[in-house]
Amino acid sequence: MKLNIDGRLAVISGAAGGIGMATAKVLAEDGARLFLTDTSEEAVAQAADALGDAVVGHSAADLTKDGEVAALASRIADHGSADILVHMAGITGAKGDPLEMAYDDWFECWNTNFMSAVRMTKALVPGMVSKGWGRVVFTVSENAVQPYPDEAVYNASKAALLSYTKALSLPYGPKGVLVNAVMPAFIESPMTDGMMEKRAEALGVSMNEAVESFLDEERPYLSLKRRGQADEVAAVAALLCSDRASFTNGSAWRADGGAVAAINT
Repeated sequence: MKLNIDGRLAVISGAAGGIGMATAKVLAEDGARLFLTDTSEEAVAQAADALGDAVVGHSAADLTKDGEVAALASRIADHGSADILVHMAGITGAKGDPLEMAYDDWFECWNTNFMSAVRMTKALVPGMVSKGWGRVVFTVSENAVQPYPDEAVYNASKAALLSYTKALSLPYGPKGVLVNAVMPAFIESPMTDGMMEKRAEALGVSMNEAVESFLDEERPYLSLKRRGQADEVAAVAALLCSDRASFTNGSAWRADGGAVAAINT
């Protein structure tokens, strides 16, 4: 299915990560021009090399800082006005008893996962409005609607981002800028590898056994009984970036293997 985004300039944050890279690849295959950003210059340069000629530019940036986002926006503008923003930058943050989390733990996750999205949209959405066409896709996670007690700081940041998705979609959808989110759960990635390695060590079991026990004990509604793959999330994100999703605005599309128990978002 053609996405009808040939020549569109897509900015992807968190581009060196698994889902970011996979999404960039799908967009490139359909003719989008890519501008990649991540926190590490080395990592984002490697991602650019892997994606080839579709990449028109790349830059490391700390999206928790206003000045770095402004500088990034200027570098993007050298290649034209952004048509698409896929915002996948984020961290899991500190874990543990919610009452034992330090204030800095809450602020770090909030600033990285939520305020970075606010900064990026403030920088790029006005240009989309001026053209009458744009797409914004956030990554919000299952935790936005199904919080886990040991991930409270992450839950809060992603719930806020889900609310922002809807809030931003209301005034800007009618101006041609559609704002949506993809909601993955337990995707195979360096992040979940680390989680499962710690679990395997604590339980004295293999990595596969750690994954299986985690699914049974912690994710009983994940009916597909496996970790998702980055390209399975990327397919959903890419559709939301396209002209095909022209009647989709303010939504959160799950790519979670059934992990969220509720029928509503």
